[in-house]
Amino acid sequence: MRTEFEFELPRGYVDESGTVHRHGAMRLATARDELLPLADLRVKENPAYLSVVLLGLVITRIGTVTDVHGGVVEKFFASDLAFLQDFYRRINAEGHTRAAVTCPECDSSFEVDLAGGRLGES
Repeated sequence: MRTEFEFELPRGYVDESGTVHRHGAMRLATARDELLPLADLRVKENPAYLSVVLLGLVITRIGTVTDVHGGVVEKFFASDLAFLQDFYRRINAEGHTRAAVTCPECDSSFEVDLAGGRLGES
């Protein structure tokens, strides 16, 4: 059974030295992962912080950064945070990272893998 999924951020995490990290990995969440943030004071004060804490628990690496936690996730660009929230939902609720899309020009339907890859690949 596959428990870790690779992804590529749309923009990338910029660390303290200015290095941009785009490739990473997220593991499947456990029941404990979903319960722990509920006891976090930051989440109690601001429920919107729940996804930041949760993603900090399940992201195993982003580029060369392996100590991923809420403080790192806070520094993600909003577009990357939205991507990761959707990615989390897909791998934990649906069990895969594929999404059905339709070409706006030719109206063809096909699947893409949200885990990343090179442009034009699916």
